[in-house]
Amino acid sequence: MTLRLYDGMRELAPHYDGFILDLWGVVHDGVRPFPGVLDCMERLIALGKRLVLLSNAPRRADDVVRRIAQIGVSADLYHAVMSSGEDAWQCLDRRGEPFYAALGRRCLQIGSDRDLEMRDGLDFDFVDAVEEADFILNTGPAGWDDSIDDYAALLAAARQRDVPMVCANPDLVVVHDGRPALCAGALAEHYEKIGGRVRWHGKPYPSVYASCLALLGIADKARILAIGDSLRTDIAGAAAAGIPSLLIAGGIHAGEFCRGGELDRAGIVAALDAAALQPIGAAARFAW
Repeated sequence: MTLRLYDGMRELAPHYDGFILDLWGVVHDGVRPFPGVLDCMERLIALGKRLVLLSNAPRRADDVVRRIAQIGVSADLYHAVMSSGEDAWQCLDRRGEPFYAALGRRCLQIGSDRDLEMRDGLDFDFVDAVEEADFILNTGPAGWDDSIDDYAALLAAARQRDVPMVCANPDLVVVHDGRPALCAGALAEHYEKIGGRVRWHGKPYPSVYASCLALLGIADKARILAIGDSLRTDIAGAAAAGIPSLLIAGGIHAGEFCRGGELDRAGIVAALDAAALQPIGAAARFAW
């Protein structure tokens, strides 16, 4: 495939009315916004563009809004937020699908104290032992340095009892303040490998994109651009939803796609071909 490389959003802005922006890896690194991001968002808003932030965060959308405000991403720089946690919470609250209707009441949450707000408003009994659980709500490892081994025994016990899992963040790994950290998706992937049942929420799954389209209010998908740094979630998810996408190569794949400060066009093309993905192009970072 032929891959176009973009220097920034200045060139792309006239061709789109709305943007779906990944948060972690595009807008911020978990600690602070990336250089140039806030200026870029401000310029897009000034041009009348619609911006929806779509995060594979295992927490409610309102919680995401508060957290990004604390690191400097103010609410006047976008129009709405959708998250994998919000998608999971809505399904758990409604229990409209047969999978959720059959879950039972006793929930074991795998996660950190940062994610406890996911429990608010849900009519479940939260338990501390897998032997007591009807299902698992997986919001991710408790600590930034945790590994799969730290959860292997718990997951094996859950599999033995055929305890279903709801995964509120399909990401496998995230770069937190310059260091890789395990995400809920890695635990869910391991659970599936040992035979566990998992219901996934967030990118690349379709329900979050349906929510984003509703929030954008733009009927023509060709006038919407999804911007993300993960081939597996952002670019694949946009493709499945029929939305054009732009790859930010300096995010989670920076070690593969950036060489000596320059984008490795051949390396990016090889990875896209292997994944059968065709974004409109790639940029080193999200900036004007």
